[in-house]
Amino acid sequence: MFKSFVVVITCLFSLFSVAQDYSSLWQGHFSYNNIKDVVRGNDKLYAASENAVFSLDLVTQELTELSTVNGLSGESISTIYYSDLYELLLIGYENGLIEIAFDNNDNILTVVDIIDKVTIPPTDKRINHFNVFDNLVYIATNYGISVYDLERLEFGDTYFIGSGGTQVKVSQTAIFGGFIYAACLGGNGLKKAQITNSNLIDYQNWGQVVSGDFLAVESVGDKLYAIRTNRRLYNVANDVLTERFLYADAPLDMRSVGSNLLVTTKNDAFVYDESFNLITQASVNPSFSTLFNVATIDSETIYVGTKDFGILKAAFTNPNSFEEIHPEGPLLNTPFSIKAIANNLWVTFGEYDIYYNPYPNGGPHRRGFSHLKEEKWINVPYSEVLGARSLNAISVNLFNNDQVFISSFFSGLLEVNEEEPTILYDQTNSGLESLVLPSNPNYVDIRVGPTVFDGNGLLWITTSRVDNALKSFNPSSNQWRSYSFSSIISDPLNEELGFGDIAIGSDNTKWIGSYNHGVIGVKDSGSNFLLKHLSGEEVNMPTEYVTALAMDKRNQLWIGTFRGLRVLYNTSNFFTDDNVRAEEIVILEDGIAKELLFQQIVTDIEVDGANNKWIGTAGSGLFYFSSDGQKTIFHFTKDNAPLPSNTINDVSLDESNGIVYVATSKGLVSFRSGSSGTQENLQGAYAYPNPVRPGFNIVEEKVKIKDISENVNIKITDIEGNLVAEAQSRTNQRYSGYNLEIDGGTAYWNGKNLANNIVASGVYLVMLSDLDTYETKVLKIMVVR
Repeated sequence: MFKSFVVVITCLFSLFSVAQDYSSLWQGHFSYNNIKDVVRGNDKLYAASENAVFSLDLVTQELTELSTVNGLSGESISTIYYSDLYELLLIGYENGLIEIAFDNNDNILTVVDIIDKVTIPPTDKRINHFNVFDNLVYIATNYGISVYDLERLEFGDTYFIGSGGTQVKVSQTAIFGGFIYAACLGGNGLKKAQITNSNLIDYQNWGQVVSGDFLAVESVGDKLYAIRTNRRLYNVANDVLTERFLYADAPLDMRSVGSNLLVTTKNDAFVYDESFNLITQASVNPSFSTLFNVATIDSETIYVGTKDFGILKAAFTNPNSFEEIHPEGPLLNTPFSIKAIANNLWVTFGEYDIYYNPYPNGGPHRRGFSHLKEEKWINVPYSEVLGARSLNAISVNLFNNDQVFISSFFSGLLEVNEEEPTILYDQTNSGLESLVLPSNPNYVDIRVGPTVFDGNGLLWITTSRVDNALKSFNPSSNQWRSYSFSSIISDPLNEELGFGDIAIGSDNTKWIGSYNHGVIGVKDSGSNFLLKHLSGEEVNMPTEYVTALAMDKRNQLWIGTFRGLRVLYNTSNFFTDDNVRAEEIVILEDGIAKELLFQQIVTDIEVDGANNKWIGTAGSGLFYFSSDGQKTIFHFTKDNAPLPSNTINDVSLDESNGIVYVATSKGLVSFRSGSSGTQENLQGAYAYPNPVRPGFNIVEEKVKIKDISENVNIKITDIEGNLVAEAQSRTNQRYSGYNLEIDGGTAYWNGKNLANNIVASGVYLVMLSDLDTYETKVLKIMVVR
């Protein structure tokens, strides 16, 4: 009864929003390896990773995920708290956002009061700790303490408790002996105030117990403990601090669970009784080489949140014999590059920055890679990738899908066979070359970027900052060839920092997106080597920095740049026409002509079976355009889809099942688009569901006609030959409002006839005709209403 009341009352407050559940079409592929917080409640264990949560049912051992697909924001989580009384989970974020997840309820309530506080700097809104007393939550933040009423679901006062009422960082609060204690950083010490005081908003009602920097304060039984940044834990009695222990590492978390006190450092988790007698201690060991972040207990079991292995579970009696607990997922929530092929997805975590610098944030990075195979994740850590760093682009051998090549923007090219890294190609065992620094000729740095397989099984490889920027490698014969770009790039070390993408046309021309030279076309016919680039305002390129390329089914080259989108409509005369130029796409928006994706940073372009375009951007989310770009079918952002970020790093399509994988800067998700690749003939075409039973919503879910060819005419008639519906490739395309629509290798029929009425029960004939080969096939569909 109470939960229903809570949901109703939230409608009264404008500062709440109810997040949507996207689980029918979207799926999250988040990593749950790095645990930020863990709490116990309602016979469950709740664990927060960077931007998603999972729960473990302590009775059934069932794991349940809670992510952007269920309505979470995808922002960086800092702390969580579970209320047994109100049966809800509070989730606090680095940016000040709070979300509330109710048990047995699909709604996620989003509380934006702190985010919207203009008087608080954005960098000071972090939620550090939730402390519940009666029906009030005392929220420790980087600006002070805010109070939230769990019964009314509304904010109360905010306490700025620094000298003169200034904002100070409060790391944790505790209620003890009729007082609320606040552990403060920035030299603001340990403060306290009477919990019953109705005017705690007045900083003068807060007294200082002691000065200094405090990481935590917690009560257990009749004791109060506090931890300073000097790694010392103190017992606090009558405002006097008595040192009890000096830790080898800085404590990261202190909390009470029942009558126990828990302290976690990066290498140890300590469990004490209320008198500070050590009951058990779990420590990092070689079986799980990681760092601890946080811990909690249930009965005589300890659960440790780690950086690399999710939750590690151990018994008090054997605290260093761990069981690993977390949902399946990739290694990290920072996918850099992805590649999908026939129920498989490969993921790397990079990275290099927009200037092709492999050293951002402490790089070149040691991160390994992940492989989703038949809905199971196989993670390969850095320790197994033969020392390859800054892994980026991925290419799967078209003739041997168990052979994969992964580029390293520092170490060369990694070959993987049946999940196992086998060879790292570098300057010693291949045609790859290191860049050469005049000041340090012994320095080795092999910057391999985008790669692609051609129809003959050759792997084409781009290498930055060297003369021979393009390589080809034949995995069957182990033969390498090199192609010099010196005719257009005179100083590769300084002029060309990196390449954004590579695509191959139907005439075997290689198209390469560069940092400083626009689009580079390469054609090698054996006796004749052609090299030309397209850049500059005179050929209508908005910038020389080309970030993405895709050759569509009409041999048109779609060009993504750092400042918008262009199309090279006639690629066949690129090397012979001196006046070749790229064209923008002009659309009408509210009757006004505008350039499509004007000034947007395009990060990736993918072409699906219907020749429609999926285009990722840096900051504006994911677009799905019709084949000519004139119609926006979808525009997905954080506001209308479970994208954890509007910065799209990469997109990849699995045409075997119509799944679109989307790598964002904060995690990986997928969208079941329903589109599929076309087949060479109609031999395998089929319709489903068949028969169409009364419980099937034919209008919304539609009958699918799968595995059709690229250029096909479809007629549906009743058993007497009366035409019911008709469609043709490139005309009746999906999302156009027809009763029968074609999307690549799949056609969709909504069960309606030419009069726009749902058909009666009966047998219907589907007549397929390939317009290129004149092949035909007839299918039968039974409709039961």
